[in-house]
Amino acid sequence: MYNYMIKLSKRLEMIAQRVPQGSRVADIGSDHALLPTYLVQQGMISFAVAGEVNEGPRDAAQNQVRMAGLAEKISVRLGNGLAVIEPGEVETITIAGMGGSLISTILEEGKHKLTGVRTLILQPNVGEDFVRRWLDENGWLLTGETILEEDGKIYEILTATRNESDENREAFESMRGQLYAQRVIGQNGEVSLDKEMLMRLGPWLVAEASPVWVNKWQSELLKMDRVRSSMGQSEQESAKLKKESLTQEMNQIQEVLTCLQKVQL
Repeated sequence: MYNYMIKLSKRLEMIAQRVPQGSRVADIGSDHALLPTYLVQQGMISFAVAGEVNEGPRDAAQNQVRMAGLAEKISVRLGNGLAVIEPGEVETITIAGMGGSLISTILEEGKHKLTGVRTLILQPNVGEDFVRRWLDENGWLLTGETILEEDGKIYEILTATRNESDENREAFESMRGQLYAQRVIGQNGEVSLDKEMLMRLGPWLVAEASPVWVNKWQSELLKMDRVRSSMGQSEQESAKLKKESLTQEMNQIQEVLTCLQKVQL
């Protein structure tokens, strides 16, 4: 029996639900090793690495693991990004609670450590499009996206896999190609979205168009409008081009939201 049972936030619980049963997991930026501890306690995994880049968080994670009596099943390690694991040591990597640009950098710098990794579960706080772009450029298939709101903040969880066998390569690549080539069909018509816009909005999230996702992009449009207003009436060509580009992007997003808006009866 464990010393005590971990209770996760809604965000971390949804990440935990996406971890393949029985896989070996590396949780990068582990935040007190909450997720690995929970996964082991629930019998979902038997081994995990909890990685931290600074000594303070590393010590807090070690203390958590010790208190839970799981020092033999969770290895707490100090290191930058994927430096805490060896190639082939884990099948699943989780990275949560940092910017999308940083997550992409961690994956890029640790590419050689991804041998044997089948699943990536990534939760960027901002810059989700950086993560989608990295996955697409490096042969990973985005297999699912989830959006949730907790304590007034909106989070997106991206799950990806890759195919390393020649047997299913053609079907796998076909699925990757189709992911960012879709039309949005709603009650108010249809809209064609290019790859860049789908990277921004999320191909799976657009298809679902949940109320939380709609709220997020309505809020983002307000922020973008404030930025546009702050640009003023500058006559500089570069400022004009920036403003035009921002306006075009806002119009595209608004078109998608209008298309998907439910008709009020």
